[in-house]
Amino acid sequence: MNAADRYERTTGSAEETEALGRALAALLPRGCVLALRGDLASGKTCLVRGMAAYVAEGTPVHSPTFTLVNQYGTDPALYHLDLYRLGSPEEVADLGYEELFDSDGICVVEWAERAHGLLPGIRVDISLAHAGGDRRRIVITNRGVLPDGWRDRLQAAT
Repeated sequence: MNAADRYERTTGSAEETEALGRALAALLPRGCVLALRGDLASGKTCLVRGMAAYVAEGTPVHSPTFTLVNQYGTDPALYHLDLYRLGSPEEVADLGYEELFDSDGICVVEWAERAHGLLPGIRVDISLAHAGGDRRRIVITNRGVLPDGWRDRLQAAT
C-alpha cells in the first residue's frame, strides 16, 4: 500500500469530525463498505453522523448499539451497523450482513474487528483514536474504493 492510499487528519471537535464524514460521503461510490475501528467515544458515530447528513439531510443519527442496524436515506441508502454488542463473526453472520455488503447503498460498520474475516477486501478502513480533549486522530485507508485524487478532494473539502 502506498501513501496515496492513506489519509490522516486530526479533528478538533465533533463538528469537524462530522464535516470530515460529509466530505468523505461525497466521494463514496454505491456498494462500498467502510470498516470503522476505535475505542468507545473515539468519534465513530460523529463521523457516521456527517456521512448520514450528506445522504439523508436532516435525519438524526444515533449509535445503533441497541438496534444493530440503522438505515439513513434511500438514494443511496446509508446502512449503519454497530457490532459492539456482538461477540463473534458468527453473530455478525446471523444479521444477514451479506445483503448489506452487497447492496447498492453505502455500508458503514462500527467495531469492524468483530466482523473479522467477513468484510470484503475492497473497502475503506477508518481508524479513530482519542488525541486529547475533543481532538480525534482519524486515519482513512483506501482499499480499492475511492476515486483517483480522493485525498486532495477530501483535504480541500474540510
